[in-house]
Amino acid sequence: MRNGSRVLPSPVTSQEVVLVGVLALLWAALAVSTPAFLTAGSIQPLLVATAPVALAGVGMTIVIITGGIDVSVGAAIMVCSVLTAKALVDGGVNLGVAVLLAVAAGGLLGLINGVLIAYGRVHAIIITFGTANLFMFGGLRIFGSGTVNGIPGTLAFFGRGPAGRTLGIPHAFLITVLITALAWWYLRHTAGGRHFFAIGGDTVAARLAGVRVQRRVLLAYLVTGLLVGLASCFVIAQGTSTLDQSVGSGKELAVIAAVVIGGTSIMGGRGSVLGTLLGALLVQSVASGVTQLGWRSQLSDLFVGVFIIVAVGADLLRARARRNR
Repeated sequence: MRNGSRVLPSPVTSQEVVLVGVLALLWAALAVSTPAFLTAGSIQPLLVATAPVALAGVGMTIVIITGGIDVSVGAAIMVCSVLTAKALVDGGVNLGVAVLLAVAAGGLLGLINGVLIAYGRVHAIIITFGTANLFMFGGLRIFGSGTVNGIPGTLAFFGRGPAGRTLGIPHAFLITVLITALAWWYLRHTAGGRHFFAIGGDTVAARLAGVRVQRRVLLAYLVTGLLVGLASCFVIAQGTSTLDQSVGSGKELAVIAAVVIGGTSIMGGRGSVLGTLLGALLVQSVASGVTQLGWRSQLSDLFVGVFIIVAVGADLLRARARRNR
């Protein structure tokens, strides 16, 4: 196993400092261009939209740190969302039951991915691409007629309305920040957390050092599934009383973008959940800004694509500099 100075990231990385600066400049530019941007009516929906991407991104960060990836996140959000929405409509379940159902469904889907990847010895992108299609098929079958209508406001606690805020801050975002902080502490200050970095840095060395690689990999995908389940509750809460089959569509790309922009190395071994939170906030700020400026929505994808290329390029340059030391 690599020594602690190489495996354990610094408390605040240079990438995170840069992201804070970019966000500050972006928000300042948007505030000048469209004064309504910095109002509560704009910031609160922005934070609500950031929450599910950042929350699923916490799990994705751990997965990518181990050298894996999960492209089934969007389909998993779809399955968890439709299951929960139908339970709310048909069963009239309360908030606690709805959340437990969503988290359990997400955990099951994550467990399927984890078992296949950890013990099947097939690359994660192949497995999760396959399960994404299976999850999508299952979700469409559950949808049946095409939409779920008449969803009650049971999940309003996570939504945009007054019931979903404390001191003006959306509960969904507060919960995401809390889980991000816990994940940051676990990854940095526990042996189990450092094992994820060791696996991504050198799997063979980690195994020789006594790390139970397969169990850790399985845990990474299980945690991602659990967080995806909770994120699906946030997704339902930010919508209307109708849920359609497009729910979750493209979410996997937004999540991976947030993780990569946040400074997690796509090659594994390095990453930060704090960076992922900032990356998700940047991605959603760009989308919000493009909308408020009245620009074509495709420009949002263009800007995010540029951020991804810059982030990956910076990561490759850092890796080359370390090899040349």
